[in-house]
Amino acid sequence: MDQSISLNKFISDTGYCSRREADNLITSGRVLLNDRPAVLGNRYKPGDTVEVDGSLITAAKKEKRVYLALNKPPGITTTTELHIKDNIISFVNYPQRIFPIGRLDKDSEGLIFLTNDGDIINKILRAANNHEKEYVVRVNKPIDTAFLQQMSQGVPILDTRTLPCKVQMTGRQTFRITLTQGLNRQIRRMCEYLGYTVVGLQRVRIMNVRLDKLPLGKWRYLSDAEIAFIKESVADSSKVSGESKPSKARKKDAGPVEENEHPRTGFIPKSKSSGGRKQTASSTQRKEQQEPAFAPKNKPSGGRKHKSADRDNKPQTGKPAEKSWKKENPVQKSTGSHRGKPAGAANNTGRGKEKKDGRRGRR
Repeated sequence: MDQSISLNKFISDTGYCSRREADNLITSGRVLLNDRPAVLGNRYKPGDTVEVDGSLITAAKKEKRVYLALNKPPGITTTTELHIKDNIISFVNYPQRIFPIGRLDKDSEGLIFLTNDGDIINKILRAANNHEKEYVVRVNKPIDTAFLQQMSQGVPILDTRTLPCKVQMTGRQTFRITLTQGLNRQIRRMCEYLGYTVVGLQRVRIMNVRLDKLPLGKWRYLSDAEIAFIKESVADSSKVSGESKPSKARKKDAGPVEENEHPRTGFIPKSKSSGGRKQTASSTQRKEQQEPAFAPKNKPSGGRKHKSADRDNKPQTGKPAEKSWKKENPVQKSTGSHRGKPAGAANNTGRGKEKKDGRRGRR
């Protein structure tokens, strides 16, 4: 019976780091397996020796799983790099090797998890769009209902549009927001887009765990009930693709929002560009022929039928809609010349010549 496991899982199980970080260590040449440089895909079996940066990592060092909830103060950086000043690992100074789940901006404060369980970290990060995170935010000027509505419907940032979220006003300049995604400095960027500046941000809840009265800069162990709920919530998280779950949630929730162009930025999702070409061709037909936008392809249209079919059967290149518009203009001109007076004059000339020849024959 094969008792081997993947090398990155072995390193993660020892509590040294997460699987993703273990992969980075392997690719950077910092891991030795049986005195040889490890590569991605290596497997560990009982009796093998594993070294990371010259330190021996063995199954004997595997310790009890710990799950911490920290009220992170501002100024602490969410990183495992110990050489960075004010890093979260040195700040907590836990006797075992632990690492944070996700991130919290250096300028922000509030709830963040730390653990030595690499498996649950990967599952939580993969299911990032399936669990809620709640924040209390203070901005630099009074807010109104229009601001709340725009924030809740989604804001275009970082070449995408944020998912719909819950937003509740709690004061003249404060509000509570619940997100199901974690883009880089998301709340700050959303507020900046609407003309506001965040002056205070605190995360007060992650999934079922609340900050409550945990003092700033202090941590506590998660309860057995909290751990059980978290594990149950991420049990279906994919073990293969790190983006499979978030992408499905994003497609499901953000799809209806992406269908309409944003009134302020004119943002149109790139995924819609290929479909826009056929609609452009239909609008051209509507101008020239004054027919319905979705006229049947087999409807006779003279010499123009062949060109329209070529354009429809032409493989989509995925180029932006602007370029497709540029390509349509020459077609429109050539089509107009084909159906306009020049083509009719040529035909009339032919018929006139034929009649003239007939008269000469009778004479």
